[in-house]
Amino acid sequence: LKSNPSNNEEKEAQTQLTKSDELQRLHSQALSAYQKEDYEAAISLLDEILAVCVWDAELRELRAECYIKEGEPSKAISDLKAAAKLKNDNTEAFYKISKIYYQLGDHELSLSEVRECLKLDQDHKQCFSLYKQVKKLNKQIESAEEFIREGRYEDAISKYESVMKTEPEVPVYATRAKERICHCLSKNQQPTEAIKICTEILQLEPTNVNALKDRAEAYLLEDLYEE
Repeated sequence: LKSNPSNNEEKEAQTQLTKSDELQRLHSQALSAYQKEDYEAAISLLDEILAVCVWDAELRELRAECYIKEGEPSKAISDLKAAAKLKNDNTEAFYKISKIYYQLGDHELSLSEVRECLKLDQDHKQCFSLYKQVKKLNKQIESAEEFIREGRYEDAISKYESVMKTEPEVPVYATRAKERICHCLSKNQQPTEAIKICTEILQLEPTNVNALKDRAEAYLLEDLYEE
């Protein structure tokens, strides 16, 4: 304005200043809400700010934290992916994305993201520790699926039992492992055991189509046609 004063520019500058003041006020409120653990309010305020400040990586990371606390990990991933692109060498964002995918049971995407972290910093302790865990689990699952394709059901069952030992803390892996064990038992003409394991899965996930199909196959082997 000082270099080139004119009425139009002065109006525009005043508008931008007013908007800037408003955004700073919203930012303070968002931080306050976050500190009070009112994550829903924080997200709502951050939505308003990010509609204007689209390229602010730190605000996206803060909103991602709120989404995680609110139990909306897929929305957190979207913000963290943007933050990883907006900020150079953002190992923390890649680590968090990988961790979320891992918790959701998507071990392949988790492995891909943690590798991105290690490309930026091969000595990153958290990423390296997560990488070792995910790589081991991924290898066991791939191996088990290969056994299933080859019809080596006993070997596949043994490998999926190893998966449950490798990751006892994240329930989704035990559920998926049991689902595949149920499949192997059914294919391996072990109906009694198959029905037992399939039923365990269906108590947790009543609409699990794979477990329903495999238990149906097992019932057929037992001549339990009504079931």
